[in-house]
Amino acid sequence: MMGKVDAGHKLHARMRLWEFPDEYVIEPTDGTGGSFLSVSRVDGSMKLLDELPQCSAVHVPKIQSIYGVMGMLKLLAGLYLFVITERECVGSYLGHPIYKVSSMKILSCDHSLKSSPAEQKSKETEFSSLLNAAEKTPGLYFSYDVNLTLSMQRLHDLGDEAKTLPLWRQADPRYCWNNFIMEILIDNKLDPYLLPILQGTFHNFQTAIGKDTIDVTLVARRCTRRTGTRMWRRGADSDGYAANFVETEQIVQINGYTASFVQVRGSMPFEWEQVVNLKYKPKFEVVNPEKAPQVAERHFLDLRKRYGAVLAVDLVNKTGGEGQLCEMYGNAMQQITNEEIRYLHFDFHRICGHIHFERLSRLYDQISEFLNKNRYLLLNEKGEKIEEQTGVVRSNCIDCLDRTNVTQSMIGRKMLEMQLRRIGVFGAEETISSHPKFDENFKILWANHGDNVSIQYSGTPALKGDYVRYGKRTFEGILKDGWNALSRYYLNNFCDGTKQDAIDMVHGHFIASTSRDMTAQPEKGGLEAFASLPLAFSLVLAGIVVAFMSLKQARLEWRHLFFSLMWASLSIAIAIFVRANGRMFCNRPRLQKPRC
Repeated sequence: MMGKVDAGHKLHARMRLWEFPDEYVIEPTDGTGGSFLSVSRVDGSMKLLDELPQCSAVHVPKIQSIYGVMGMLKLLAGLYLFVITERECVGSYLGHPIYKVSSMKILSCDHSLKSSPAEQKSKETEFSSLLNAAEKTPGLYFSYDVNLTLSMQRLHDLGDEAKTLPLWRQADPRYCWNNFIMEILIDNKLDPYLLPILQGTFHNFQTAIGKDTIDVTLVARRCTRRTGTRMWRRGADSDGYAANFVETEQIVQINGYTASFVQVRGSMPFEWEQVVNLKYKPKFEVVNPEKAPQVAERHFLDLRKRYGAVLAVDLVNKTGGEGQLCEMYGNAMQQITNEEIRYLHFDFHRICGHIHFERLSRLYDQISEFLNKNRYLLLNEKGEKIEEQTGVVRSNCIDCLDRTNVTQSMIGRKMLEMQLRRIGVFGAEETISSHPKFDENFKILWANHGDNVSIQYSGTPALKGDYVRYGKRTFEGILKDGWNALSRYYLNNFCDGTKQDAIDMVHGHFIASTSRDMTAQPEKGGLEAFASLPLAFSLVLAGIVVAFMSLKQARLEWRHLFFSLMWASLSIAIAIFVRANGRMFCNRPRLQKPRC
C-alpha cells in the first residue's frame, strides 16, 4: 500500500503513562511489544527500559492511557513532553484508520528549576504558561499506518526504498505539525514512538450512485513554515513562504478507481502586514515593496518545483485598501509570469457581490483550459497511474478563508464531475447536482472543511459558509457571518498575540535558550505596562457619568459646570489617547515583534 509503514517500524498505538516522582515511564500496551520509554522529570533525558521501575509504597504512581508521543520542547531550563491523551477515529485513508487529537497534555520535566536562579525561574514560568495555549491547538490528525502529509500522487511516486522507512522519515516537514518538537526523539532514535502529526482537516463521506458506492475524502494540510494567527501572520517572509498556506486534496474512490485533485491557498506572496490597533479594519502596510517581485518569484518557483504549472487566482478587490495589495501583487507577477506561471485577477466582491456566487461560473470559464490541460491523478483497479496532475491552482483573498473556500469548492466540484465522467460513472451532461444526496453531502464536506481551516487561522468558522453548505445565501447565514466577524475582531485584538507566541515556540520560530539576551524575552515596559482597555473604558464611562451628573447641577452653582467640562474633557482625552495608541492596548506577540 502506498506510503504504508513497514512492519519493522510499527508505531505504538496505545500506551500506558506512569508518573513516578522522578520520571515518566511510557509502557506500550497494544501488543506490539518493545521497550518501555523512561523520561527524566529532572532534565528530560530519555532511556529505554526492559521493565517498569519498582513502585514505592509511599509514592504510588499516577497511571493513564495515552495514544501517542508528539515530541518534546526545550525552554530555558526545563523540557516539556507532548502526549496524546484522547483520540477520535474520523475515517480511513487507503484502508487505514485516521484519528483526530481530541486532547493533548504537556508534561513538565523541570525539576532542575529548583536550583535555578530566580530570574531564570521567572522567565521559565512565562514561557511555560504559553504552553496552555498550545494544548488547545485545533485540527490535529494522525495515522499509525499511513503517511498523511503527502498527497496521493506524491505517495504513489515514492521510491520502493522510501516506502520502507518509518513514517516520520517519509513525512513532508512542511506539513508535519510536530516536525520541530520531534527532533529530540529523533536524536534518541525512538522510531516506534515517532508519530508525525498533520494540522488541517480530514472529512469524508460515502454515498450511492445507482448500484455504485462512491467514497469522497477532503484533506487539508497546513504548512508550518509561516504558520500563525490571522492578523499576526500575513503575506510572506523574505524566503517566499506564505501565511495560511494550505494544500487541499480531494480524493474519490469508486469501482476500484482512485482519483485525486490538489489545490493550494496562501496569502499574497510578498511582505505585507495588517497589525491590530483596535480599528475594525486596520490599515494594510507593505514592507520592503521594492523586494516584492523577488519574494513572489521565490514563492512561485517553489510551487513550480513541487506542483508543476501554477495558475494564481487573486480574488481581492481592485479598490479600497485591498486595491493597494492587488496592485502590488499584479505588478510583481508581471515580472515573473511565463508559460508555467500565470496570474489571473477576479474581483470576487464586484462580480459576485454578497449573494450572487453562481457568477463564479465566469471564473471557471477563464480557468477551465488550465484545468483540462493539467488534469488530476487517476489510478486504475491495479493501482497503475493512467492520469497525472501536472499543475495547481493557487487561490487567495485577503485572509484566504471565505472567498477562497467558496472558489475552491466550485473548482473541486467541477473537477470531481470531470473525473467521474472519465471513469464512466457520469454521462456527458450529468452533474453532482443531478444526485440530491450526493450534492448535499458534497456541500457539507466543503463547508466543514472551510470552517475548520478558518478556525485554525482566524478563530471562527468561515464566512459565506451557508452558500457552500446549502448552495445559496440565507438570512441565518448572514447573521452568523456578522457574529463571526465580531468574534474575529475580539480574538484578533485581545487573544491572538499569546496564541501566536505559543505557535512560534512549538514550531521552533522562536527558540528559548540561556544564551539569549534576557532583555529580549517577553516583557512589557513603559506605558504599555499600564495599558488596559477595560480600565480605560471604565474611566471614560465614569467621566461621562460624572460629567452628566455635574451638568444637571450646573444651574444651581457655576462650579458644577466647570466639573462637568473637566470630566467630559478627561473622557475625550482618554478616548483620543486609546484610539491613537490602539496597538498598545491589544494582545500582541511578545516573542517576535511585527516588521511594521
